Amino acid sequence: MSMEERLRALSDRIKNHSSAMATEEAVKTSVVLPFLAALGYDVFDPAEVVPEYTADAVGKKGEKVDYAIKIDGQIRILVECKPLTTNLDKIHLAQLYRYFSVTDAKFAILTNGRSFQFHTDLEAPNKLDDKPFLTFDLGELNTALLPELTKFGKEGFDVDGVLQSAHRLKYTSGIKRKLTALMDDPTEEFIRMAIAEVYEGRFTATIKEQFSPMVKNAFREMVRDMVQSRISSALATTSVVEMDPVDAAPADEDEVVTTEEEREGFMIVRAIAREAIAANRIHMRDSKSYCAILVDNNNRKPLVRLHFNRAVKYIGIFDGKTETRHRIESLDHIYDHSDRIRATAKAYATGAVKELPEVVEG
Repeated sequence: MSMEERLRALSDRIKNHSSAMATEEAVKTSVVLPFLAALGYDVFDPAEVVPEYTADAVGKKGEKVDYAIKIDGQIRILVECKPLTTNLDKIHLAQLYRYFSVTDAKFAILTNGRSFQFHTDLEAPNKLDDKPFLTFDLGELNTALLPELTKFGKEGFDVDGVLQSAHRLKYTSGIKRKLTALMDDPTEEFIRMAIAEVYEGRFTATIKEQFSPMVKNAFREMVRDMVQSRISSALATTSVVEMDPVDAAPADEDEVVTTEEEREGFMIVRAIAREAIAANRIHMRDSKSYCAILVDNNNRKPLVRLHFNRAVKYIGIFDGKTETRHRIESLDHIYDHSDRIRATAKAYATGAVKELPEVVEG
């Protein structure tokens, strides 16, 4: 099983069994140790993953950090665990902060089993930074971060290489936070800069109030256009089969038109479902009345139906033999049904559901 597959299994565990992880010990055994195993460490070898590691720090005796990971005989990573309900904060770094300065560790991980925060000493040598250079939510696994997590794996672990990534991630994350803040609430300085080329008059409080919503909207539209461009590029390599829903015979090309909204909807559904089933098993089959998203391009394996050929749009979700329609105001609302889409995809992936003999609209 690959690292990604193991992490996805842990992500599902958090989603489905978080209520059973109320204690720190439950987090350790259910999530943290399997997480370290996914990175390639032998959690059953106390010479590699050292539990309850003790090191004498200035003014503190007998304190223990939950795990110390040794690589080539040297302590390189410290791990401190908290219960799942803990909101991780600077105060929880206290033990890691002390141990970092008296060991050979170069990285420290603070986690509640769901949120993982990676720290190092970018600001001052041998002094743990207060802010993490990498944070990820295991419950909502972002596959874009997998290459960064791979660098912490036992196989090919390289301190200098990870430090270079840490430096880049720290400042990239800070820039992203600042840009997000400006998008939500643009400052006067940012508004001045944004309108400098399009407004030549005197900048007053009234002008600021007038242009502030325009700058916010322009920012959002720019991001949306960039996303749309990426989706369009991805769709250029996606095969769309236009078929009649009744007898699965090719439909008249003049009668069936696959819209951009349907294409975007398909990409969203495929992105959601790929956490439960391989993306290459998910296909799109358009018709005059609705756009079907199918597993294995099989008309008897419906995953979702997009009812977009009307003024009011609906998405059809499947439970057993029944299709249940839900009204959506925008494509973003498809994400509101992510859990049910994944559940249906998982049923096909595991063989719990083979084919549906007849689909009834609910």
